[in-house]
Amino acid sequence: MTEQIIEIGGRLKGLRDIMDISPEKMADELKISVKEYIAYENGELDFSFSFLQNAANILGVDVVDIISGEAPRLSTCALVRKGEGYSIMRREAYDYKHLAFTFRNKKAEPFMVTVEPKEGEITLHSHEGQEFNYMVSGSIEFHIGDIVYELNEGDSVYFDSSLPHAMRAVRGHSQFIAVVVK
Repeated sequence: MTEQIIEIGGRLKGLRDIMDISPEKMADELKISVKEYIAYENGELDFSFSFLQNAANILGVDVVDIISGEAPRLSTCALVRKGEGYSIMRREAYDYKHLAFTFRNKKAEPFMVTVEPKEGEITLHSHEGQEFNYMVSGSIEFHIGDIVYELNEGDSVYFDSSLPHAMRAVRGHSQFIAVVVK
């Protein structure tokens, strides 16, 4: 696993310890096995955004606190210039740039997501809240449950993110803005 994944796992364990929550309780809340949860803490498994969002909710922190390890500054405004943002390289085909990483107590988590085409099975994920995705460029397949939509530049989708969902680039490099509402 990458150094970033190992560091995120360590922060997850540290926050859980501070909050005096057992690994068994975290696993139960996340609806996964204790063995799988411990593997996340040990940096042996890659994190989905849904997993991190759900863990952050349980721990009472912003998802960026777990990802970055830096305490975001209190602010009335978060400015992120073009091409900037806190980069989160989760999986081979995805690059997330958090667009409000310095803002504390956010009600939403905005990201610029870049997706490259990748063959194979997709994995559906879910997390609490709602989500809005706006296609900036390219084309993606948006999967929600058993339904699949093709989204192109200018299209958007707003959905209940507790339903299993995933996206996959269809024809080349694609970008969309994702806003996860808690």
